[in-house]
Amino acid sequence: MPEVLFKVDLTKPMTEQEVVGHNRWHPDIPAIASVNPGDIFRIECKDWTDGQIKNNDSPDDIRDVDLTVVHVLSGPIHVNGAEPGDILVVDLLDIGALQGDEWGFTGIFARDNGGGFLTDHFPKAAKAIWDLQGIYTSSRHIPGVRFAGITHPGLIGCAPSAELLSMWNKREAELVKKGGPAWKPEIPPLAALPNPENAILGSLKGAEFKRVAAEAARTVPPREHGGNCDIKNLSKGSRIYFPVYVDGAKLSMGDIHFSQGDGEISFCGAIEMSGYIDLHVDIIKGGVEKYGLINPIFKPGPVEPRYSEYLVFEGISVDEFSGEQYYLDAHVAYRRACLNAIEYLKKFGFTGEQAYLLISSAPVEGRISGIVDIPNACCTLAIPTEIFEKSILPT
Repeated sequence: MPEVLFKVDLTKPMTEQEVVGHNRWHPDIPAIASVNPGDIFRIECKDWTDGQIKNNDSPDDIRDVDLTVVHVLSGPIHVNGAEPGDILVVDLLDIGALQGDEWGFTGIFARDNGGGFLTDHFPKAAKAIWDLQGIYTSSRHIPGVRFAGITHPGLIGCAPSAELLSMWNKREAELVKKGGPAWKPEIPPLAALPNPENAILGSLKGAEFKRVAAEAARTVPPREHGGNCDIKNLSKGSRIYFPVYVDGAKLSMGDIHFSQGDGEISFCGAIEMSGYIDLHVDIIKGGVEKYGLINPIFKPGPVEPRYSEYLVFEGISVDEFSGEQYYLDAHVAYRRACLNAIEYLKKFGFTGEQAYLLISSAPVEGRISGIVDIPNACCTLAIPTEIFEKSILPT
């Protein structure tokens, strides 16, 4: 087994770990360990909520989760020799559950506490607990389905520079000030701005802690450095190329998912779990300019479920409430594809909540299938039919 550079005790919150991680992005959060290019090491991670969700049948913990705590990350890891302008090459060698903690959860967040992609249709909290059995999972809360997961870190990235952090905060504050389009309710909010409440910043203390807590970016969205991208194919065997912004790169990770559908549509839509990640790192000197890298790029690994039969649901960019036509709007079209799938699955004995949780967490394939045929964008959601115990095909 590789050397464990970050170990977690699942009985304790992140602030009480032997080595404390972080839940904000800032260049001045100290590294917890250093590695050399070519090293292989293991990082253990808590679930993204820092243990707030329990293995029971009540959705109250989903309803009441404190979102100022998330995401708890393991790191940062200093990579010796990495400098701004380099590319940090990260190989995901292995990902798995921590022994004795082989379970996960999927949630629908309440409209007034995070919400989700379909929050106007599902405003109340709901939860499914999944039992992890090797590569397979099933849930007592969604009977009749069993599938293989494609385990991946929902969140992985390098620290931003001070300049990049300032740009994030400026543009996101301007978005919040401007407000959303008239058709988009501002619940959930338009962006998660810096918030010192419940900030975890590694070993920082005192005045330095207060300064960084006031400036540090929340971990909610993906950004130029990677971050919370929630890409299901970023799994075992993947190689990721990250732009480096600070000396040592300061690589951090967390939010491990046993499985997820494209889009993670219910916000807490993956099968969230604690776990470990085995990594190998290397450096491409001057790689950012050489390859024109702005956001990370990655090569998917060879390990994923091989489902061959799908039922595909289409959606177009027409609002489901008002019937208003939108111009090539992929967001609306994908929402309609998801809603069409949910309505269909309800005909086979699933509740709307069960169907929503299922298409969030199972390895469904989402696509922008048409983006040029005015006025309708066409998006599709493909559900592997082999995950169901009974046939769901029309007859």
